[in-house]
Amino acid sequence: MKQPTPPTLILIFFRWFCDPRMVEDIEGDLLERFDKRVEKKGQSQARRLFIKDVLMLFRPGIIRSLKGSQKLNYYDMFKHNLIITLRNFLRHKSSFTINLIGLTTGLSCVLLIYLWVNDELMVDRFHENEKRLYHIMSNHSDASGIFTIEGTPGLLLEEIQKQVPEIEIATAYTDPHEYTISSEDGQRSMKVQGRFASKDFFSVFTYPLKQGNKQSLFNTNDEALITQSLAERMFPNEDPLGKRIQWHFRGEKKDFLISGILENIPAQGSEQFELVLPWNFFHDELITYKQWGNYYARISVVTQQGANVDEATNKIDAIFKQNLEDTNVDLFLTNYADLYLYGKFENGQQAGGRIESVRLISFIALLILSIACINFINLATAKASQRMKEIGVKKSLGATKKSIAYQFLTESMLLCLIALFISLGIVALTLPEFNRITDKEMSLIFDAQLIYMTLGILSFVGLVAGSYPALYLAKMEALSILKGFKLANTSGGLGRKALVIFQFSLSTILIVSVLVIFRQMEFIQTKNLGYDRDNLIYFEREGTLTDQYDAFLAELNNIPGVEKAALSGFMVGGMNSTGGVAWDGKTEKDQIQFWEYNAGINSIDLLGVEIVEGRGFSDEFANNDNAVVFNETAIKAMGLEDPIGKTIRHYTGSKQIIGVVKDFSIGSIHKQVEPALFLYRPKSTHFIMARIQGSQIPATMQSIEKLYTTFNPEFPFKPIFVDQDYQALYASEQRIATLSKYAAVLAIIISCLGLFGLTAYTTEKRIKEISIRKVLGSGIWRIVFLLTRQFSILVGIGILIALPVSYWATGKWLSDFAFKIDVQWWFFGLAGLLTLVVAWLTVVGQTLRAAKVNPASNLRNE
Repeated sequence: MKQPTPPTLILIFFRWFCDPRMVEDIEGDLLERFDKRVEKKGQSQARRLFIKDVLMLFRPGIIRSLKGSQKLNYYDMFKHNLIITLRNFLRHKSSFTINLIGLTTGLSCVLLIYLWVNDELMVDRFHENEKRLYHIMSNHSDASGIFTIEGTPGLLLEEIQKQVPEIEIATAYTDPHEYTISSEDGQRSMKVQGRFASKDFFSVFTYPLKQGNKQSLFNTNDEALITQSLAERMFPNEDPLGKRIQWHFRGEKKDFLISGILENIPAQGSEQFELVLPWNFFHDELITYKQWGNYYARISVVTQQGANVDEATNKIDAIFKQNLEDTNVDLFLTNYADLYLYGKFENGQQAGGRIESVRLISFIALLILSIACINFINLATAKASQRMKEIGVKKSLGATKKSIAYQFLTESMLLCLIALFISLGIVALTLPEFNRITDKEMSLIFDAQLIYMTLGILSFVGLVAGSYPALYLAKMEALSILKGFKLANTSGGLGRKALVIFQFSLSTILIVSVLVIFRQMEFIQTKNLGYDRDNLIYFEREGTLTDQYDAFLAELNNIPGVEKAALSGFMVGGMNSTGGVAWDGKTEKDQIQFWEYNAGINSIDLLGVEIVEGRGFSDEFANNDNAVVFNETAIKAMGLEDPIGKTIRHYTGSKQIIGVVKDFSIGSIHKQVEPALFLYRPKSTHFIMARIQGSQIPATMQSIEKLYTTFNPEFPFKPIFVDQDYQALYASEQRIATLSKYAAVLAIIISCLGLFGLTAYTTEKRIKEISIRKVLGSGIWRIVFLLTRQFSILVGIGILIALPVSYWATGKWLSDFAFKIDVQWWFFGLAGLLTLVVAWLTVVGQTLRAAKVNPASNLRNE
């Protein structure tokens, strides 16, 4: 076992600052105390206390003597610099306030984004076997390319446990799904997220048991596990162990004995569930097609220590292909925790995912902090002339460039420290709203990681914001200053101009990005998908509705406000897909995956999908059972001409094509329209769908619920609007849009704060020039134009630089959508104009006030 060691960096820091005469003895004591603490309190606690001990030793008497060309009392020097810094803050209140607001805003933004990014990066990382935890994925090749899914044949589980020595343990499970459960006495009934899982599920994944025996779980097919939160809702003030619940799903129902209580699933788990049922029950009694070509299982494995993952992948794929010859599917392993951030696959290869949003938001936070640092640099260098005498006197008394730079770095660090404390308060106040926007459960906990991060940010911002002013001011020559010569400010002036241009370039890029993102989101919400999702609801067909659906539909269609109701298997995002379709002329290259929807009478009409040839399923015709309806993309992919009346071979039997519908978007518009088919299978159609009139939604929903309760008194009524499902597909994009909006506003505000400060300084510097011009007859607006021209040019250059960059950036973001807006020229024109107008308003207010001052009051002493 590896010997615990103290933090390396803090130990190096101690050896650096400690007096060489003491370092050996003190280090020995520190290490001895660390070893004792490891035994008593654990390694993590011992490391934290070691850091505390070292920091407490950083004091006069222990710090090494810093000998140079002169001997100084560094404690008194620091005290002196601190006093000078505080006096300068009070003396220059306007620049101090501007810098404080800018840095506080930037730090608050960075801290909030850090919490979000850290939460995203830690999703699914809490599993003990996280580094060796892999998921089996499957690549399916068809005529359109390669698409990747998480499903695999359930039959694979037993074989890999027998034949793959690189696998330590494996488990099969299903995705979380909404089920109805009720108490044994029928008094309580509720919808919960549940899943089926094999016996080793809790050895592969770290979901701790609060009550129960892990070794004896799922020995029988009638056991169930529930989480603590579900136990409290289902059995208030009772011990749930040993009690029974009844599970209901699509006509199936079964009693299960509660044999364990799980801790609530961590918020950082990508899959949330409250109920776990035995895999053997699911596999043995619910799966109709237990075949090697049916990808109904999710299988995850833990590899042996030091096992070769590529060899394990090859063996698993070989087992699969031994049992399914001539397949177009390849199996492979991928790290389970990576699926959350890197879950996007293109042509069988990982191609990003949520990580792109994490990088984008992180980059935006750094941009905002950069703009705040630029403000500090600009104002510090602009006001250098006001501190020339101070620097000249200090240099004449022997101060070195190093000590002058140290003074100004102290000033920047202190300002950053004040801003950091204020920003922590702002973060604490705004975190609940930020959690709502990001759909997170984050909290501000001052653990070691957060402390290191805040100290790192403090040091980084303090050095970045203060280093350039410190070096710039420290190079002033004492003799020239005291003789009255001004420091040549060519480099400083050019630097300030460049930084102003950079600030407004970033602001313009953010504004263009927000415009494009919001236009794309508006396009998504209003795009004609090929079906009508407005005022369309669906709910589970269960209980008595499994058999009595005809009577229920008859009464449902008679409710005032219900335009039409039918059985439907349609779900946004797709539900089932199949490659088990053959037709005359199909070759080995024509492997096509079809989205498959079960349907009832009039369900296609209810969806509002346009029929371009033939008909849909209707009770006017008798051959619905052997009929199929395809979309246009499917017919084109199969290469069928005059398809109506032709026969195809489905895995359930021969079917006759009775209709072709216009293409409709099955799920996300990140993807092109895909082949789809409708089958008339009312017994396997698990939802009831209804379209209601928009003007009567509340009253109609109450009537539907009353009718549902009459037929199904034991089951909760939980309707879902189709447009809500559709919007949920773009939850990530909506969050990016919202965060980008706030980021753009903050960027322009901080940029304008800096411009405000520079304008105030420039106007103050030229106040006598303004007065003389007024005496000589210049008008107010002519003077305003003179003063604003320079800043307008800088902002204009920033905008021109930003336009091509923003065009490239927004084009790259839009490339992820199959259907997208055209980027219009006016996006850039509007963003540039908005930036310029805000900058003008910032500058004009200052200059107009200066231009209106009576010249006599400024020239009376000249």
